[in-house]
Amino acid sequence: MWARILTLEETTNKGVVLALYEALSSHDVVQVQKLLAPDLEWWFHGPPSHQFLMQILTGTAKFDNASFQFLPKTIDVFGSVVLVEGCDPTRSITWVHAWTVTDGVITQVREYFNTSLTVTRFRKKTQSDISSITPLHCPSVWESSLPNRVGKSVPGLVLAL
Repeated sequence: MWARILTLEETTNKGVVLALYEALSSHDVVQVQKLLAPDLEWWFHGPPSHQFLMQILTGTAKFDNASFQFLPKTIDVFGSVVLVEGCDPTRSITWVHAWTVTDGVITQVREYFNTSLTVTRFRKKTQSDISSITPLHCPSVWESSLPNRVGKSVPGLVLAL
C-alpha cells in the first residue's frame, strides 16, 4: 500500500493537531489556548457521558488515574482537515476527531465516540466541463478502523469534505 505525500499545509496542520494532543496530555492550558480558536466550533456524536474533550477544554474534567486520555492511534490529513482515531479498549470506547485547522489555529472539531466514520470528498467527475451540470463523484477517502475493537455494533456516519 502506498502512502500519500502530504503538502506543506497538511504537514503544518498535522503538527498543530499533534501539538494539541501533547498539550492536552501534559495539561498545558496556555498551549491549548494558543492552538484553539476562542470561538471553536465543536460537534459531538456519541453518548453524552463520553464528552471527555468538552470537559477537558472547559476545565470541568477531573484529572486522576481514571481520567480519560486521548491517545491517537492513527492520524491522516486531507487539506485543512486532520483526522485522528484512537481507542480505550478497557472502557470499550473508540473515538475519531476531525479537526479543521485554519492559518495554524484549530477552528473546528467534530468528535465521534463509538461511531464508525467514513470520510468522502465531493468533486465533479470531470474538470474539463465546469459549466455544465455533471454528476458528483464521492469517493471514500478514509474509514475508521477501530470500532471493531470494542466488540459491539456501533452506528455509522459519513463526513463529507
